[in-house]
Amino acid sequence: MEFNAVILAGGRATRLGGVPKPGLMFDGASLLSHALQAARGASAVVVVGPDTSRIGGVLPDGVLSAREEPAFAGPAAAIAAGLAAFHHNGEPAPWTLVLACDMPHAARGIEPLWEGLRAHPEVEGAMAVSADGRQQPLLGIYSTRALEREVAAASGLTNSSVFRLLARLNLLAVTVPDGSTDDVDTWEDAAALGIHNEQEADMKSQEETLEDWCRTLLQAFELEGVEVDINEVLAVAGVAAHSVVRPAAPLTTFIAGYAAGMARGIGQAADDTAMSAALDLARQVAKQYLEPGTEAE
Repeated sequence: MEFNAVILAGGRATRLGGVPKPGLMFDGASLLSHALQAARGASAVVVVGPDTSRIGGVLPDGVLSAREEPAFAGPAAAIAAGLAAFHHNGEPAPWTLVLACDMPHAARGIEPLWEGLRAHPEVEGAMAVSADGRQQPLLGIYSTRALEREVAAASGLTNSSVFRLLARLNLLAVTVPDGSTDDVDTWEDAAALGIHNEQEADMKSQEETLEDWCRTLLQAFELEGVEVDINEVLAVAGVAAHSVVRPAAPLTTFIAGYAAGMARGIGQAADDTAMSAALDLARQVAKQYLEPGTEAE
């Protein structure tokens, strides 16, 4: 089955302190190199993101480059930019592999996606699902025509979620081998995957700054006794940014915090219980927001 590949290599990498993900090293090669290897066999490949020559290496001959408009407009806009790049080189292939560059084991999941498509020719694409049931739209193979149709129909893709872009497609959910969708959002994720970077030490300073800032805020609001799980708050913000739109991250954490404060204020729950419950609910709602096959309440 003929296909093109869109590799997403942009993003601000906020939770990595801005360290570009494509240049992180895994098993002797950059994450971008691993993504390019996973896309082998594609008729055409486009890397969407900033210039990678100084972070992930010079692109191989024949690999296209593109940039979402505006820069850092999110993965949905990046997919649209990648599709547009293919039209400059003739008629696009009937299928498009969409792959984020921060999943070093993504290659394990690609063949199961093809197997699913061959077994179900009526669908418009196949999306990876992790062993724990989490859908990962940035490891998927989609009908190029269907993707272009949805891009054309969208009123705007800036900061829009990929789930929203794919919501009307007839997709097959394919459970992929364990670890295929493991990605790098934090330095903890990187360490778990055996990924290291010389700038990681600088990020420790950022963690210390966040902890100090948290203490300062709590003192200012006379909440010194409240325990805040900074990593959990950032994790919920990351889910909201990925599943809804990027600006949803601060809005989600604000509302969750407000709800926790209200619960504590009326004596419904203790501080830690109220905060944990509010963050858990926010994470659940964000994950379910406009996933394929669901509707917003």
